[in-house]
Amino acid sequence: MSEDDRATPPGNRVLVVDDDAGLARALAINLRAHGWDVTVAGTGAAALEAAASARPDVVVLDLGLPDLSGLDVIAGIRGWSRVPVVVLSARQLGEDKVDALDAGADDYVTKPFAMNELMARLRAAVRRAAPDPAAAPGEAVVTAGALSIDLARRIVTRGGTEVRLTPTEWGLLEVLVRNRGRMVGRLQLLREVWGASYGSETNYLRVYTAQLRRKLEDDPSHPRHILTHPGAGYRFEAG
Repeated sequence: MSEDDRATPPGNRVLVVDDDAGLARALAINLRAHGWDVTVAGTGAAALEAAASARPDVVVLDLGLPDLSGLDVIAGIRGWSRVPVVVLSARQLGEDKVDALDAGADDYVTKPFAMNELMARLRAAVRRAAPDPAAAPGEAVVTAGALSIDLARRIVTRGGTEVRLTPTEWGLLEVLVRNRGRMVGRLQLLREVWGASYGSETNYLRVYTAQLRRKLEDDPSHPRHILTHPGAGYRFEAG
């Protein structure tokens, strides 16, 4: 066991949503042994209630629930919360992964999985969602047309109205804005936003840049700010 695995995560409340009671119990035991405060829900309805009452720092969500679609649960959470959602599913088709990411999930882990990999992904999701304690409010505000991007407070406004971004949407936007005017390669984006173990999940970038364009661009089909370098990477232009 590594020192990193023994450490208590900075945001250690996790909601585990799975109708397989045996798997949910095993996950809870392992996560608690590594310092996580675990809440378990076996249905979509219970998950939505627990997300509101327990206020987790991250949600582990199985898509195959008995009452609601996992995508509906993500949509329900995203209606009011930016908490990171890591999907845990036996479905390995690319379309299922894209659907989950497009609904607002932050990551997708297929069963069977290694417990240390899952915990690494949970830690990464929590880090993406956590504000930078060293940043001072009001500093490093980037203006791009009608957009105002406050890199310190992690707030984006468009025409004076705040735009709600998920932690992963913010993470991708932040990397692009900090490198504005320069192309950022796909591998660099995957590793900076999702973690060092990522390198081939280019569909993540396609999904999340599309989501950012829908939220931030006047005409998402003809973006001014979030630009694609086909086969290479992406670039943010303030002009």
